[in-house]
Amino acid sequence: MAISPNSTLLLLLSLLTLSLFLSIPTAESGSDSDSELVADLLALQSESKSGVIHLDDRTIARFLTSAKTPRPYSLLIFFDATQLHDKSELHLLELRREFTLVASSFITNHNNSNTKLFFADIEFRESQSSFHLFGVNSLPHIRLVGPNAKSLKDDSEQMDQGDFSRMAESMAEFVESRTKLTVGPLHRPPILSKTQMGLVVAVLLISAPFVAKKIFAGETFLHDPKIWLSGAVFVYFFSVSGAMHNIIRKMPMFLVDRNDPNKLVFFYQGSGMQLGAEGFAVGFLYTIVGLLLAFVTHLLVYVKNVIAKRVVMIIALFVSFWAVQKVIFLDNWKTGYGIHGFWPSSWN
Repeated sequence: MAISPNSTLLLLLSLLTLSLFLSIPTAESGSDSDSELVADLLALQSESKSGVIHLDDRTIARFLTSAKTPRPYSLLIFFDATQLHDKSELHLLELRREFTLVASSFITNHNNSNTKLFFADIEFRESQSSFHLFGVNSLPHIRLVGPNAKSLKDDSEQMDQGDFSRMAESMAEFVESRTKLTVGPLHRPPILSKTQMGLVVAVLLISAPFVAKKIFAGETFLHDPKIWLSGAVFVYFFSVSGAMHNIIRKMPMFLVDRNDPNKLVFFYQGSGMQLGAEGFAVGFLYTIVGLLLAFVTHLLVYVKNVIAKRVVMIIALFVSFWAVQKVIFLDNWKTGYGIHGFWPSSWN
């Protein structure tokens, strides 16, 4: 039986309409898949008090390895290991708190409406295979997985461990530089709660009259010159010993020798790091020189015996020379740089 041209045209139009109808739900189903992933991430984020989503091997597979690229979100992951929390030199607990601070501040600043970036953590014992996928073999470790990352090890971006010293601030800068998103101000909790602040104010108000009476009578410890002298020596030692560096960098006083666990290392050879003990040692040598200089210029001048004055002066010069020589020796041993004396050309 012959098919008329009109029937053929009608059949082609029907097939075209059917193919278009079938293609529309397919596109929408992909969109629904992305929206479901985002919705699930938002739900997990809302369940966490800090806004940090806890991931494991299963959720890593669902939200990263199984999800098609480009994904509609990025994940900033903090790698943790509970068995290493007692290792104070790693600062894992402190870094974890700072990571939580960045996450909660980011969520608050975006009014819980951001779906471009999520903060997550993963624990070693629960997710050893995921650690292997990322190629993580040391901690602390923070890694950003972008929307187009296919290989978790090669395509994700690791935060430089040298930036961990600035804690939450460096983490926020890392996020902003890599994702082009704004973290916003960090909302650190206040040192004192409102109740504690109220108690402090009440104590100050009650004690104010008694303190004022002592001040006007000149009976406080602030009127004692010895206190100011001790304070000046402390500020000098604090300045030259690198104590502020130790506080900012969270440097330990000493390290355990890798080759002999029973041996402690107080002096680290290399310019990349300074331990607290070596800073205090050098600061002590500087303080000796400063105290001797103050003694010679402010007290020794009142001694009337010329011989005694000269003997003390020679001893002070000898000790000062020894202290400065030790500082130069330690600096040369640590950094490799040498200090050379230069004599006037007319002496040659």
